[in-house]
Amino acid sequence: MTTAAPTPAPTTAPTFDLLADRILAGGTATAEDALAVLRADDTELLHVVAAAGRLRRAHFGNTVKVNYLVNLKSGLCQENCNYCSQALGSTAPILKYSWLSADQTLKQAGAGLRGGASRVCLVASGRGPSDRDIDKVTELTRALKSEHPDVEVCACLGLLQDGQGERLREAGVDAYNHNINTAESHHDQIVQTHTYDDRVDTIGKAKSAGLSPCSGLIAGLGETDEQLVEALFALAALDADSIPVNFLMPFDGTPYENTWELSPTRCVKILAMARFVCPDKEIRIAGGREMHLRSLQALALQVANSIFLGDYLTSEGQDARADLQMLEDSGFVVLGSEEAPGREAEALDPARDPAIRRRGAGTEVPANA
Repeated sequence: MTTAAPTPAPTTAPTFDLLADRILAGGTATAEDALAVLRADDTELLHVVAAAGRLRRAHFGNTVKVNYLVNLKSGLCQENCNYCSQALGSTAPILKYSWLSADQTLKQAGAGLRGGASRVCLVASGRGPSDRDIDKVTELTRALKSEHPDVEVCACLGLLQDGQGERLREAGVDAYNHNINTAESHHDQIVQTHTYDDRVDTIGKAKSAGLSPCSGLIAGLGETDEQLVEALFALAALDADSIPVNFLMPFDGTPYENTWELSPTRCVKILAMARFVCPDKEIRIAGGREMHLRSLQALALQVANSIFLGDYLTSEGQDARADLQMLEDSGFVVLGSEEAPGREAEALDPARDPAIRRRGAGTEVPANA
C-alpha cells in the first residue's frame, strides 16, 4: 500500500511579493496589508524580508545611513513619559547632568563622525526648549558645522514654540526629531503631561520652518497590532522623512520595568511593515535593537536602511566596531563613504587573528558552554 505524500502547507510568500509589486508600481499598502505582515507566521519571515527588501533596494540600494546621538542634557525631565528613564518619577540609575560644554559636544560628535556617521542628533531632555536653550543649540550647530561642513544636524529638544524652528533652521540645523511614539488611541496610556496633539503640532512647526521632519515610534508599550498599524499610517500621513523605530528598553525604576513583549522575529516584522507602509522613507533601527533583535540585527537591515552608531541617550549600545563589521559582512556601504565599512572597522581594530583555545578539554579551565 502506497502512502500519499503529504500536501505542502500553503505559503503566503506570493502575497508579500504581490504587495511589493503593487507598491513598486505606484500603489500603497493598506491597513489590512500591514496587519498581514505583522501577523505573518515566523516560518514566513524570510519571505516577508525578501519582499520588503525589494522596496528597500529600489530606494536606497545597499547603503546604510549612520547616525550618532549626543545627549546634551540628561535626566531632570518634568514630563512623565512612562517608558523613559529620564522622566519625572523615574528612579533608573542613569547619568544626570546639565548642558554639555561646546568642547564636550564637539568631542562627542567628532567620535561619531570618525566612525562613519553622517548625521549628528543633538538631544536634550525636557518638555521643550527655552529661548536660551535655542541659543545654546544654535551656537553648537554653528561650531559643529564649522569643523564638519558636510555633517547633517538633527535637533531633538521637545515641544517647539512659535519661531523656534525658524531659528534652528537659520543656524544650520537640518532636521528636527519629535517622535509620536505610539498610536493616538494609546497615547494617554503612556504619558499624561502632554497630549498626542502637542506632539503632532511640534512636527508641524518643524516642517513649516523648513526642517526635515524626523518622527517615529516605540514598539512594546502594550499596544495592539492595530495600534502599531495606526501609528505607522499616522507617520505616513505626517510625511516624516526619517522614521526611527525604537524597541522598548524596560529600565528598572520606570513603570515599564520587566515589560518584555517583543521577540526578534516580531521586531523584524515591525520594521518590514514600516517599509511596506513608507517604502521611500528612511527607516531607522533605533533604541533597543541590540536587546531585542539580537542575532537578527543584520537581517533587519535588509528592510531598514539606517542605524544609530554607538551609545543611546541613557543606555550603552553595541561596540561601534561590531556595528561596522556587521555592515561589511552584510554587503552594505555606509552612506556618504566610498569605502566599505569593514575597512573602517579594521582600522579601529586590526586584531583579526583566531583566538587560541585555552579552556575546556585538555585544560583545568571550565569549557565555554
